[in-house]
Amino acid sequence: MTALLGLSRAIDGLNERIGKVVAWAIVAAVIVSAVNAIIRKVFGTSSNAWLELQWYLFGAVFMLCAAWTLKANEHIRIDILSNKLSKRGRDWVDVFGHVFFLLPFLVVMIWVTWPFFWRSYLSDEYSSNAGGLIIWPAKGMILVGFLLLFLQWASELIKRVAILRGELEDTAGTGGHHAAAEAEAARLLAELAEAEGRPPQSGVTKVQ
Repeated sequence: MTALLGLSRAIDGLNERIGKVVAWAIVAAVIVSAVNAIIRKVFGTSSNAWLELQWYLFGAVFMLCAAWTLKANEHIRIDILSNKLSKRGRDWVDVFGHVFFLLPFLVVMIWVTWPFFWRSYLSDEYSSNAGGLIIWPAKGMILVGFLLLFLQWASELIKRVAILRGELEDTAGTGGHHAAAEAEAARLLAELAEAEGRPPQSGVTKVQ
């Protein structure tokens, strides 16, 4: 298990580094969009390449940051159900979901996207729009995104099994988004009370 946990840490580090770098593509997409709008308004001209570059950048963030999102435990949960379970129960639900839902989905998507990308690469596919960009790098990002997500799946499964065996402390937090929102609200209320010179209240109350 020690070797597997070492592998898990390596995968976590890889996906986090990739995610932090690729996330800057959002800024690039905003800049491209703004420049395109200015050129279109001022000079009355534009190009499909600008528009396609925007969805290239957005697609890169969506696909290449998905593994980082899973690593950070930021995917959607059904809190109304998970909050009723014990900590160990939620861990078992995570293992079950990873093995019987996420893994089959990833296998199917990798199986489908490989020929989808490879055919495009071999034909040096370009956009059918006038002045459009080359297509196969965008299709390649889909494949790479699912491969990175597969690696993160393995990492998350290793960590969850280690937690169930008592060999790893769960530091990701398991209260779900509802609990996180309540904690943030409590923190903000405590800061407000401190600023007003009042003692902080326990729990979350409604702000009138």
